[in-house]
Amino acid sequence: MDPEMGLQEEDVEASWTLLSWFASCLMVFGGALPYVPQYQEIQRSSNTEGFSTRVCLVLLIANILRIFFWIGKQFELTLLLQSVVMILAMFTMLHLCCAIQNTNRVSTKLHRLTDLDLNYFWKWSLFEDYLLFCFGFTVLCAVVTLLLLDSAVFVEALGSLALLFEAMLGLPQLLQNFNNRSTKGMSVKMVLLWTAGDVFKTTYFVLNDSPTQFWVCGSVQILTDVAILLQVLLYNQDTRVKLG
Repeated sequence: MDPEMGLQEEDVEASWTLLSWFASCLMVFGGALPYVPQYQEIQRSSNTEGFSTRVCLVLLIANILRIFFWIGKQFELTLLLQSVVMILAMFTMLHLCCAIQNTNRVSTKLHRLTDLDLNYFWKWSLFEDYLLFCFGFTVLCAVVTLLLLDSAVFVEALGSLALLFEAMLGLPQLLQNFNNRSTKGMSVKMVLLWTAGDVFKTTYFVLNDSPTQFWVCGSVQILTDVAILLQVLLYNQDTRVKLG
């Protein structure tokens, strides 16, 4: 074998390994990056009205379910780590939103999880209530998974449910923008990064032969991202017309 050809093959293999490692790191941390500009926007404006905290609810449920799906069907470790990072990122967003809302609150009445008031579900005053809800949901998932782990149907259903929730990621924001007839307070950079990330990860899923649920979820998310960006154009145009 030609020594030069052998060296070239080693270089190609090393480059591919480096590229694969970089793509994996991007998958792990890339999902949380879009929330950096939204976090900064909320800090700057001291206002949370433009951001739907139900995005955090959807992602927390999706990623908790995905972790239990991984226990039943070991797919790429990268996607498991991505879920852990995303859960931490969502708790960070909720902590900031609670702090800002409590600072701006006029009423002294607190809404707690223990009130069991569905009208204030996921609108609680204290960050601890969000932690408690997620802890309870995790324990419930752990018990059910332990009982049904040997069922292939259950494991596949768990994965599909996790990805169904993840596919709904942008829906709370889409609905909030629609109800407000405005995208004020929502970071457009966040949505652009959502779109870029969803395109990247959907491509990643296809190239790595990930379970079908993953790339279907990614495709739905891309469509939702595009719808939110269209809202940005629509509502900004409506605002200009009214001001004009």
